[in-house]
Amino acid sequence: MSRIKLTLGALYQGDGLASFRVWAPERRAVDVALETAQGTRYLPLKKGAHGYFEGVHPAEPGARYRYRLDGDQAFPDPCSRFQPEGPHGPSLLVEPSRYGWRDGGWKGLPLKGQVLYELHVGAFSPEGTYEGVRKHLPALKEVGVTCLELMPLATCPGRFNWGYDGVALFAPMPTYGSPDELRRLVDEAHALGMGIILDVVYNHLGPDGNYLAQYSKLYTTTKYPGEWGDPIRFEGEEAKPVRDFFIQNAVYWISEFHFDGLRLDATQSIFDASTPHVITELAQAARDAAEGRQLLIIGENEPQDRILVKRPEEGGYGLDGLWVDDFHHTIRVAASGRAEAYTQDYGGTAQELVSCVTRNSLYQGQYYAWQKKPRGSVLRGLPPAHVVFFLQNHDQIANVLKGQRLHHLGGEGVARAFTTFWLMLPQTPLLFMGQEYFASQPFFFFVDHVPELQKLVNKGRKEFVCQFPSAQCGLEREGFELPSVERAFQISTLDPAEREKPGHREAWALHKALLTLRREDPVISAQDGQAVEGAVLSQGALVLRYTGQQGSDRLLLLNLGSDLRYEPCPEPLLAPLPGTRWKLLLSSEEIRFGGGGVCHPDGTGRWLVPGKTALVLASEELPK
Repeated sequence: MSRIKLTLGALYQGDGLASFRVWAPERRAVDVALETAQGTRYLPLKKGAHGYFEGVHPAEPGARYRYRLDGDQAFPDPCSRFQPEGPHGPSLLVEPSRYGWRDGGWKGLPLKGQVLYELHVGAFSPEGTYEGVRKHLPALKEVGVTCLELMPLATCPGRFNWGYDGVALFAPMPTYGSPDELRRLVDEAHALGMGIILDVVYNHLGPDGNYLAQYSKLYTTTKYPGEWGDPIRFEGEEAKPVRDFFIQNAVYWISEFHFDGLRLDATQSIFDASTPHVITELAQAARDAAEGRQLLIIGENEPQDRILVKRPEEGGYGLDGLWVDDFHHTIRVAASGRAEAYTQDYGGTAQELVSCVTRNSLYQGQYYAWQKKPRGSVLRGLPPAHVVFFLQNHDQIANVLKGQRLHHLGGEGVARAFTTFWLMLPQTPLLFMGQEYFASQPFFFFVDHVPELQKLVNKGRKEFVCQFPSAQCGLEREGFELPSVERAFQISTLDPAEREKPGHREAWALHKALLTLRREDPVISAQDGQAVEGAVLSQGALVLRYTGQQGSDRLLLLNLGSDLRYEPCPEPLLAPLPGTRWKLLLSSEEIRFGGGGVCHPDGTGRWLVPGKTALVLASEELPK
């Protein structure tokens, strides 16, 4: 049973009664402003210890209310379970126990074997709803996805938003559907044997609709630098209710929606010098709330700090996984031929890819010119399942001037080769929505703010993209305009029917075949980093060798240049075991995947590795 009891906000108690509890330490009086057919009723709350106001009053599920502060203005509940009219409107009393869950036998997610799939609910389908996601779950299951990762759901202002401007952290975004429709999505995923984790933002709050400061100035701090606004205050005696607010939020998503875990956004900006760190405490509370279900908790961390995945008894935070940007950055440079801005410290070479795979990251304490300081921590030796590799995600696609996906940047042949290479690696893969069928749509940054704020956001976005010199040239010299607001949202919205169309179904077939191989091949599926060795064959070509049981080895070859005639052939990783040769398991250039045909070496003669190709080979006995 969870050690953290959900006590904040409005909780229906049954028999027409609801409890209300809110933290407002600087306020003298708080009343529940309950909307009724006869008008607004003001129901007083009693001030108790540590600045909490609480009370029990008559109210039924569906009732709308606000909190009136000091007899003056009324504001939404900071812990509102639903904001049907958005963050500025009244809060809605919700009764979560009315949903009839069907997932009683669901045991959660083990770390090993996961294939993550990041999606934005609003842009994943033309419907832009939970139902729009739910009806495509069987297709995602079929291609090999094991766990969805939903971009943040906390209510934001406007009709659409990436989700990182959340201000009502307990209230799922109303434009996607009701809380029970979200529960149905999770329930249906579990029925299909799939998990769902949720991206949550605990490092800052959005700029519009954030009423926490009306209740207390102590929610944020100026002690630390804030990239997106003032960071959250997690330190000191006065911060205990703040910590409790965010920890209860994590528990809420796990207990009331049965999410299978969390992805913690930008953990480098969650500042806390306390012991235990708030991330440690939050992760443990979430696991307790799962009541025996196995959770998957992953941290995004720009410095790629190993402390996130170290066990608490070793001084770590106890998370399961860590996003590693290094892999994406070197891939992007290799695909685009450009090393700009935060990718300037990468060459996109075979050496970088070998090093990244065999040591889990590239920067582990070396000098990093973009930041003018050392960057990273030692990740070598970490079981690779703890490391999340991706070819693209919401940020990295949108940070290309035209929102281009990998197959647009480098061409479909290069994208097929990188995809084949990446999905055979021992690290945990994360796909971004539409990637599995080479979606036509770009993905741009989109938010829907009031005009004055929207102008500032657009200006800031343009300045951010201009850190790439080529993008700056396009914007300032050539007059290219970044799409924004409704246009950006509309052109980023997927058409899932594309996966059945020529040019897309071949990419779908490639992903399905690769993920089947990843799941079923005994050597690849082991995700054993200690069994993988790598070598560079040329600046753009490499080999990885996976040691299997009883001489059942695998080779993974990637060549991003032109045809490689590797002769002489001094690299021992290429040598077949005595009495064996190499047979082809899969090539990125098979015609069924949209390629131009297959040519592969078997290890018994000269080595020819086709250009713009990845190959997966396995040991087989020589014919008698």
